[in-house]
Amino acid sequence: MPAPRRDLHELNRRSWNEATRAHNSHKGDQAAAFRSGGSTLFPEELDLLGPLEGRRLVHLQCNAGQDTLSLARLGAEVTGVDISDEAITFASRLSSESGIPARFVRADIYDWFAEAAAAGERYDLAFASYGAVCWLSDLPGWGRGIAGILAPGGAFVLVEFHPVAAMFDEELRLTWPYRSAEPFIGPGVGDYVAASREGLVPWGYQEGTTGFENPCQGAEFAHGTSDVIMALIEAGLVLEVFREYEYANGCRFFLRAELRDGRRFHLPPDTPAIPQMYALRARKPA
Repeated sequence: MPAPRRDLHELNRRSWNEATRAHNSHKGDQAAAFRSGGSTLFPEELDLLGPLEGRRLVHLQCNAGQDTLSLARLGAEVTGVDISDEAITFASRLSSESGIPARFVRADIYDWFAEAAAAGERYDLAFASYGAVCWLSDLPGWGRGIAGILAPGGAFVLVEFHPVAAMFDEELRLTWPYRSAEPFIGPGVGDYVAASREGLVPWGYQEGTTGFENPCQGAEFAHGTSDVIMALIEAGLVLEVFREYEYANGCRFFLRAELRDGRRFHLPPDTPAIPQMYALRARKPA
């Protein structure tokens, strides 16, 4: 049975600390944007999550908390968990300055699963999105962790970038396996916010940090969609929904991608369409 690679998680913690500062440099006064009603959510995740008023929700790998606070504004009682010190510090400050209540926890997600389950924490909804799965070193353990913190009848929702899209570099050249048993250790998290601009900053992109190069390495894992689905099923969850999309919400992966309505990046018409995102909902039996 695989075990979490905490040595590689530590690489990623340092990498994300560096990248998070660069990312937030482009987003201006985020507290003011949230006080004015700003949100970073897309319709895909809201459709799968359903009504949020009064629901206990944990946002796994929540990054700097923008989506977490957007969910809290819709009435959820939210907890955000992330491995990055920088991200959690920023998220906690953004919660305070925006006036949107949320709880944020800095932890390796596998440690948090064990601690939360032991403490009897149970959630109506668990949520993860947009670049979460590639950092998971133990998919079966992740599935069991989610099942362990969901209340009976609770659901896990994932909206994620598709592993087929991850096989190609920015010029659409094949560079990455669909799945691999071995991690890829290389350059740390880049400045995808600078590459995506208004796609990821709906209230107005700012130049901020330029020419960012992460001084820390990172470790990523290539998981196929069936690997993700089976990790949840084998943990006892029941798959209710699986969808694929030929666009990417907010994030520009390819140089020729075109930003269209709804902050969605599409490949141009002369390029064969590939799935750029997928989404699922899996439920714990009542």
